[in-house]
Amino acid sequence: MGVRRLREIPGFNIDRVAAAAGDDPEVLRMENLDTDVRPPAAAIAATRDALDRDAANSWLPFTGRDDLKEAVAAYIERRGGPRYDGPREIVITGGEGDAMLDALFCLTDPGDEVILTDPTYAGMINRVRLVGAVPRLARLQVAGGEWRLDLDALRAAASDRTRVVFINNASFPTGWVASDDEWEAIADLCRERDLWLLYWGGFEGVLFDGRRVRHPAALPGMRDRTVTVGAPSFEQRMIAWRVGWVVAPGDLVNDVSRVQIYNGLVSSGFAQVGTRVALAEPPEDLAAANAEWGRRRDETLRQLDGLPVVRPAGAWALLLDVASLGLDCQAVSDRLLVQKVAATPMRGWGGEVAERHVRFVFSNEPVERLRLLGDRVRAALAAARAMS
Repeated sequence: MGVRRLREIPGFNIDRVAAAAGDDPEVLRMENLDTDVRPPAAAIAATRDALDRDAANSWLPFTGRDDLKEAVAAYIERRGGPRYDGPREIVITGGEGDAMLDALFCLTDPGDEVILTDPTYAGMINRVRLVGAVPRLARLQVAGGEWRLDLDALRAAASDRTRVVFINNASFPTGWVASDDEWEAIADLCRERDLWLLYWGGFEGVLFDGRRVRHPAALPGMRDRTVTVGAPSFEQRMIAWRVGWVVAPGDLVNDVSRVQIYNGLVSSGFAQVGTRVALAEPPEDLAAANAEWGRRRDETLRQLDGLPVVRPAGAWALLLDVASLGLDCQAVSDRLLVQKVAATPMRGWGGEVAERHVRFVFSNEPVERLRLLGDRVRAALAAARAMS
């Protein structure tokens, strides 16, 4: 017998794919959010230098270092977000996962509803469930060769029990980047119904094709109803540092602080030192990383040309619609492993839209290896058809 809150929360199917792939060097590792693009050199050096400092090996301060909070506030403001008081409106956490859970505990009560997109990150949906809230989905759809938010579905998902709209942008796993009109529709819904916007900006600056960062808290009336979750995991490539933050405007920060103290307690001091240095890196650092990820995205699209894939506008992944080929996402993932491609089925990453797809993460394989992808995928699809 298990507790009720876990009944609808499956295991993470990425683990199954990764375990099956093992350590075979011939496998294209496209199942997990990793990248071999190195973190900023200055951040690595700062982290290393802090390892032997007593103050960097401490339980204190519980809600994070003030110098990092100030760096986060400056980082948001530099890219067009509103001004925040770092020490008084930001809590440092042990990664983006802690930050999401902290925020949801402070924004919802059990039984409240939270609107998310379909597809979206499974970790978002299942953290909604962990706090006892109920996910409601608004579908993403393909228009003009890109993912777009169905604005009618967004409004239809809202009810008298809705408390939060939970968005990540650039969105993972689709690569959807919200347009000005889409952000305005989301903001309108929040203002009209007095909702919180919980915004995960982890891939905010991982954008392609000349797109620019849009921070939703900068929209009229949104600063004090937007809670922002961030981390250096993606833009700064500092996945294993396990640092995150919650920007909680006004008095809400007191609630987030209490939850973080009893949930994650504290992120390592040396990781915070490295993160502070990384956030001060010039924009050319991220631009160079985006250029490399863009090359990998483009090669992946070339390899899958003619198949039902959608061009991602940002982030590290794209989706293949295997249902349109009459195939099941789990079956295709299994056949891809036989062809030495590790890719994750999207069942559980939303609703009907998500489960049509298999996800390919292109951030951790160089272009030279990605050139092997097309033949392997087509062989896997042929095998899946033969078995169906």
